[in-house]
Amino acid sequence: MKYTMKLALAVSALSLAGIGIAAAYDGQQYAKDAKITLEQARATVLKTVPGATIVDQELEHERGGSGLRYSFDLKVADGGREVGVDAVTGKVLENSAEHGGQGEHGEHDGEHGEAVHD
Repeated sequence: MKYTMKLALAVSALSLAGIGIAAAYDGQQYAKDAKITLEQARATVLKTVPGATIVDQELEHERGGSGLRYSFDLKVADGGREVGVDAVTGKVLENSAEHGGQGEHGEHDGEHGEAVHD
């Protein structure tokens, strides 16, 4: 009985630790400035690109919109996409195909993809 209880506690602790790791994302320290949650931004992305799988996500300061955005890398049937959602308004700021069209520092070079900017 003691072994079963210890095993159950260990499994519970590991499960909770895994949840914490899964919920962590780059830029989480900026979340206090966001008006929409990561979950709301994820829902917007999946509505914008149906059938996509989110493979990476971060909250970052970047030009455009309010200056604070959730950025998502997606896996889609024909490759990859990057979608940016304004963390204050919830508006989609970027929806572009990833074809290696990035500049030296990872910024979009404007030559590839279909970026949507306001």
